[in-house]
Amino acid sequence: MEKGIAMRTATITRSTKETDISVTVNLDGSGQYTVATGVGFLDHMLEQLSRHSLIDLTVEAKGDLHIDFHHTTEDVGICIGEAVAEALGDRTGITRYGSAVIPMDETLTEVALDLSNRPYLIWKVDFSKPKLGDMDTELFKEWFQAFAQAAGVTLHVWNKYGENNHHIVESCFKGLARSLRTAIEIDDRKADAVPSTKGKL
Repeated sequence: MEKGIAMRTATITRSTKETDISVTVNLDGSGQYTVATGVGFLDHMLEQLSRHSLIDLTVEAKGDLHIDFHHTTEDVGICIGEAVAEALGDRTGITRYGSAVIPMDETLTEVALDLSNRPYLIWKVDFSKPKLGDMDTELFKEWFQAFAQAAGVTLHVWNKYGENNHHIVESCFKGLARSLRTAIEIDDRKADAVPSTKGKL
C-alpha cells in the first residue's frame, strides 16, 4: 500500500459453546503469523496460507477437541473468512480475480477464485487415507467451505493428481494463498472503482 493509505485490517472474535476464537488479519502485511488452534496440522496449513499470501495472520482458538476437530476447523475457517471480508471493505480497487497452479513434488493443484461476494465452493480433491496425523481429511473441505462462505469468495480447488495426502492438502492451501495474494492487490489502473459493471460487489 502507498504511504498515507490505511492498512486493510480486521479482528474477528467468535465464542460459542463449542469454540472460542480470535482472528486478526492485515491484508497488506508481509506474511507474518502467530497461529495456535490446538490442531497441529491445521496450524501448519494456516502458516502456509499467511506466508504465501503475505497476509499477516493471528489465530487463537480453543475448541472442544476432546470431541473431535470438526468444530474448531470449521469455526476457524469462518473467522478467517469474516476477517478477510471485513478487511476488504466494499472491495474498491481490488484486482478481484486470482489463480495459481501449485506443484509439490508428485502433486499438482489448481486454485482459482473471485472475490465476488457470492460464496461458492467447487472442491475436486480426493484423499487416499481418512486421516493426516490426528486430523480427518474430510475436514479440509469443511475449512474451505467455511472460509469461502464467510469471505464471500467463489472458490474452485482442483487437485489434478498426487499421491501423498500431505502434499495434496498443502498444495491446496498454497494455491489459495497465491490466488488471494493476487486478488486482494489494489489495481493501480482502477484503484478508485469497484471491479464490477454493477458498481458493487
